[in-house]
Amino acid sequence: MNDFINELQLKIERLENEINFKNGLISILSHDPKELFGTFLWLIEELEQKTLSEEDFFKLLPQVKRDAQKNLQTIQDSNAWLKTQYGDFKIKPVKIMVMDLFHYLEEKYAAQLNEKNIKFYFKGDHDAFLTSDRLLLEYVLDKIFNNAVKYSFPNQDVYLQATTEGDQVVLSVIDSGTGIDEKYLSTIYNYGSPIFLGTAGEKGVGLSLKIVKNFISLLKGNIQIISAENKGTTVSLFLRKFIE
Repeated sequence: MNDFINELQLKIERLENEINFKNGLISILSHDPKELFGTFLWLIEELEQKTLSEEDFFKLLPQVKRDAQKNLQTIQDSNAWLKTQYGDFKIKPVKIMVMDLFHYLEEKYAAQLNEKNIKFYFKGDHDAFLTSDRLLLEYVLDKIFNNAVKYSFPNQDVYLQATTEGDQVVLSVIDSGTGIDEKYLSTIYNYGSPIFLGTAGEKGVGLSLKIVKNFISLLKGNIQIISAENKGTTVSLFLRKFIE
């Protein structure tokens, strides 16, 4: 009887988490684009009515651009999550060399790394591999690495570390950037948590890590974030070496 109750409680907890996740996603999708387009429409109307000078209009464009980039990222993240909600979605495990993931990030972020003069290194087991869903795993690493670059200062280093522990592979993205204050760390997956700007003014909506946690659950893994303000962040993924 106790086992049945415990199992039922776990199911209720999973359902509550899923409902909270979906409600938060709906809140973000309904608020952010409305705010952006409202601001953009106001700027155009002010310019048309000549209550805003062209000079001031162009001064405001960089901020509008950052808001647009943030909202585009929200839509892309949401679309990635929606693909996992279709009835026929299934994990598609393939053999993935961790070094291939390193080169994927290295190539995708070449421009951003160069812009901040950040060096990206691999350390650990160069022969490490796992069987996992490439689409989900690349998304997860992409978002974690994006944050590492965003919150790193120029001329700092970022690492992808791989260790194999029995039937588990641990992938860690390590930076020495701004870090996260301990009082915010416990609420990082909550929708009420604060949003921080990157070291070059990069803006986010705080959605990516929430989807990352959702995807890690689909991959039957765990995520751990260790961080200290002004000392950097280490995000570790504990993944099964083989997933069915």
